[in-house]
Amino acid sequence: MKDRKQFWKGIAAGFIITLALVEAAMFGQGILRDMEARKKEESGQLNLAGDSVEEKLEEIQALMEAYYLEDIDAGQVEDYLYKGAVAGLGDLYAAYYTQEEYQSLIDATNGSYYGIGVEISQNMSTGIITVSRVFEGSPAEEAGLLPGDVLYRIAGQEVTGEDLNKVVALIKGEEFTTVSVEVARNGENGYLEFEVERRTIEVPTVEFMMLEEEIGYIAITSFEDVTTNQFLTALDTLEAQGMEALVVDLRNNGGGLVSSVCAILDRLLPEGLIVYTEDKYGNREEEYSDAENYFDKPMAVLVNANSASASEIFAGAVKDYGIGTLVGTTTYGKGIVQKIYPLSDGTAVKLTVSKYYTPNGNNIHGTGIEPDVEAELPEELLYAADVPLEEDTQLQAAIEALEL
Repeated sequence: MKDRKQFWKGIAAGFIITLALVEAAMFGQGILRDMEARKKEESGQLNLAGDSVEEKLEEIQALMEAYYLEDIDAGQVEDYLYKGAVAGLGDLYAAYYTQEEYQSLIDATNGSYYGIGVEISQNMSTGIITVSRVFEGSPAEEAGLLPGDVLYRIAGQEVTGEDLNKVVALIKGEEFTTVSVEVARNGENGYLEFEVERRTIEVPTVEFMMLEEEIGYIAITSFEDVTTNQFLTALDTLEAQGMEALVVDLRNNGGGLVSSVCAILDRLLPEGLIVYTEDKYGNREEEYSDAENYFDKPMAVLVNANSASASEIFAGAVKDYGIGTLVGTTTYGKGIVQKIYPLSDGTAVKLTVSKYYTPNGNNIHGTGIEPDVEAELPEELLYAADVPLEEDTQLQAAIEALEL
């Protein structure tokens, strides 16, 4: 009996000691977590999952639920929580996309969607969004929208300063529905409002024609999935027609997919480096042109202040290899690369992940690429829907630069 009591006393003592050790360990882990959190706060290290952030969000939520006058859209509040976190980076190119916005982005790069038939661009300094192109035969053209129109409201929502992909998502929608578009137009008082039908839009990213003296002309408006085949078709067609020289027009081309511009440059450049990128760790990725094909005729490339990103990869490679003459005005100066990371719930985050460099090792971020031949477009033609060839001073300068 005595032995049995001693046995149970031993078990009880062991349990108490074990419990004490577990509590001590948990307490110690808690202290370590708090110390780690304090270290992150003191060092400025990002700590969105910390207790202090969670407690503050709970305080804000309690206040909103208790005092906010209107109904709360819980989904919208949560979306803007994530948008705000990414916006806190202070990077104009970083963004959080909701499921709808991410799908819209995918549609845009795939080459077809339900929309109104416009391309829009944003001044990253002012946030102003402008119609840069109206597709021929599109609902936007039928409604009367013009290049140069400044977007004010889409579907009743003010859009200045909003992420460009969010604005695109507002414009797109179900086929045969309509969307209200309010714009400011140079020379007009107040805002003009258009009710525009959404229809299937096949994105024409490449236009081409043969000019006089067998000079081929190819305009690329953006670099998307469909652009490579459209460009190669245009180039093959012009060469079959006896092209002796080529003008590539990248004016107002805000960029797009690096893979697309590299595939096009592979057709034009001799064998060698096209572009390379470096991330925060110094990791380098390189894109090369092979020796199978290259363009051996005179070439000029038209650029302006709205030629950015992938357009500058194109212009920088042409300039470094000396296979063509850049004509126009200094390019935008976007020498950084963004990558989109899909999240588990169908949303996505876009982050700036690397810098890119031209074949000669130049990073043009913030400076742009200067043309070999400076040429301005007359101010009265800057926002014209269609500039006659003979009045397009930049195009005429490019033709002269071919020195045929």
